[in-house]
Amino acid sequence: MRLRFPMKPAVLPFLVVSLVFLSQSAVGIRNIPGRISGFDIVQFVEAPEYRNGKECASQSSNRENFVSSCDPSLVHVAMTLDSEYLRGSIAAVHSVLRHASCPENVFFHFIAAEFDPASPRVLSRLVRSTFPSLSFKVYIFREDTVINLISSSIRQALESPLNYARNYLGDILDRCVDRVIYLDSDIIVVDDITKLWNTTLTGSRVIGAPEYCHANFTKYFTSSFWSDPGLPGSFSGRKPCYFNTGVMVMDLVRWREGSYREKIETWMQIQKKKRIYELGSLPPFLLVFAGDVEAIDHRWNQHGLGGDNVRGSCRSLHKGPVSLLHWSGKGKPWVRLDEKRPCPLDHLWEPYDLYEHKIDRAKDQALLGFSSLSELTEDSSFLSCKEKAFNVRDDEAKVE
Repeated sequence: MRLRFPMKPAVLPFLVVSLVFLSQSAVGIRNIPGRISGFDIVQFVEAPEYRNGKECASQSSNRENFVSSCDPSLVHVAMTLDSEYLRGSIAAVHSVLRHASCPENVFFHFIAAEFDPASPRVLSRLVRSTFPSLSFKVYIFREDTVINLISSSIRQALESPLNYARNYLGDILDRCVDRVIYLDSDIIVVDDITKLWNTTLTGSRVIGAPEYCHANFTKYFTSSFWSDPGLPGSFSGRKPCYFNTGVMVMDLVRWREGSYREKIETWMQIQKKKRIYELGSLPPFLLVFAGDVEAIDHRWNQHGLGGDNVRGSCRSLHKGPVSLLHWSGKGKPWVRLDEKRPCPLDHLWEPYDLYEHKIDRAKDQALLGFSSLSELTEDSSFLSCKEKAFNVRDDEAKVE
């Protein structure tokens, strides 16, 4: 049995850090109890054991008997972890491991809310039980760090303090973590995450994400913003484009040096005084970074699959290759599947679902065999023939 001992975490002034669990070898498939420490949570089956191939041996052998959260040779992925989106987070991790060329070289940094109905320790134990060999660390996010900066949004879920944790990654994660991929919990990855990790952030750029420059950018801000004599000038010298913050490659060294957390907070403070946008954590990112983002191929964020924030209606894939599907918007695949009213694309999420009462491996095993969705996207039932490739519809201005 190989044990992994993560390094001792640093403690930051306003963020409590962190919970670390040892990796254990898995034998067979077992169920994870649905009730831990008095809190009812769903049951998951243990994920298959994903191991490195021969091409990864040289990297893994250098790490001897432990995996450090500071190891720069690893692919570092940051995600939030909470009881409401737990099923999505488990499926997202499963998808990353399933398609990674070197799954043991992926390190997950989970951010859990201090006062989640399921404590961070409970959530950590559940992740460890589901993925016994996973290299991960859990950081406890103090919600009072941001709660007084949050304004009401078009959808209540967007007002959750944990939804703003991405603003604080430079403070939350260990200072030795120089670079990270941030992923929302309502995604699945169907390609090798290393390809996204290898994105080069050119010049002084801090983040990389798929951009959509033909989207109607004005819809992301209110008339009060655009009519203000000074605020629109924040985009002076830039050609701002919409991007979705659910998938980002982030240089945390440049983030910290540039005080980008403080810049985002400044816009949140302005929003409290003068309502300049309707969405949650997205607009401050647009105000700070739009027009200075490293453009990543659109295949890495097929977003909006949850519909808009009002109706949550079904969406179709844009034409072209797909590496990541993102159910941003109101509708979540696990909810629609349970309610027996799934959208067609929700069935692409289902094979990665480890929820014990719903999983049907025999039925869905075929989908797990795809390293990409190239064959699936040739099926017209998953595509909208009326749209040009990667056309962002006007109502996606209401999607975060």
